[in-house]
Amino acid sequence: MNFVDRKFYSLVKEIEGLSFEKLYDKIVFNYKFLPSNYRNILEDYFKKFNFWGSLSEKDGNFEEIELKVKVLKSNLKDFVWMYKKLEDYTSKFLLYSILRNWVYYDFTSLGQIVSPKCFKHYFDLNLIRDCKNEVFVDVGAYVGDSTLDFISTYGEDCYKKIYCYEITDGIISSLKENLKKHDKIEIVNKAVGEKDEEIFLSENLNDNSANRTTKDFGKSVPLTSLDLDVKEKITMIKMDIEGDEEKAIRGARRHIANDSPKLLLSVYHKNEDYFKIAKLVNSYNKNYKFYLRNYGGNFYPTEIVLFALPKQ
Repeated sequence: MNFVDRKFYSLVKEIEGLSFEKLYDKIVFNYKFLPSNYRNILEDYFKKFNFWGSLSEKDGNFEEIELKVKVLKSNLKDFVWMYKKLEDYTSKFLLYSILRNWVYYDFTSLGQIVSPKCFKHYFDLNLIRDCKNEVFVDVGAYVGDSTLDFISTYGEDCYKKIYCYEITDGIISSLKENLKKHDKIEIVNKAVGEKDEEIFLSENLNDNSANRTTKDFGKSVPLTSLDLDVKEKITMIKMDIEGDEEKAIRGARRHIANDSPKLLLSVYHKNEDYFKIAKLVNSYNKNYKFYLRNYGGNFYPTEIVLFALPKQ
């Protein structure tokens, strides 16, 4: 057993040995021990991006910590399953660093495992060395940044077709403008999920990259699934859709089972997505290897990407 394994299983044993209440108290204590400017940054961040629960020491509100403890105590075996499934020690150290950050607010370990800046977000050349004749589906295409990174990394001849899914009108205008010089790109004004239905757009006033879908209110937008909407074989899927990745994966079950596309999936919007999405992919197709990469910073786990790559 190497030092990464020892660190991970030691942390698992520690979490396992604490009751829900004692683990909660431990994390709250560690949080209160942080410098005040760090606490302010975290509280402002969770207010701006409401994926993980709210946090306000002044109001005695530690919902974000409570939700972390809930998933740690209820799903510790799932995190161990995920750790064992990961193919390299970069991925394993990252999963350890995420849990260590949750419990101890350890910024050092998380900072040590940020992906090299020489690689574009989603396009790690150590994992995906080359691409040719790809049918690339960019779910949550935003302004086309990931699609442009894909083309710049692998070249103009790397794809046969690109589908870009985006739902915000103003963003779609920028998306079209940014990609107008490139051929064989279809921009699709639909949300992606598990089935065809009507859904609504809830806009994040702080950051339009965090716009989300809801069933309750907002502007009506069509929702589809990749299985229904894309008839040809898909070879690569990138997803960053603000916590709806699981639903979109369910809606791509046929493509995942039959086509074995390379999957580049954001898994940081929900605490349980670190293992839940990999388990879902694995249930559809056993022919995948799993990796994690960190394209965020060291303060809180964000921009964490799960690579599910078909075995050769």
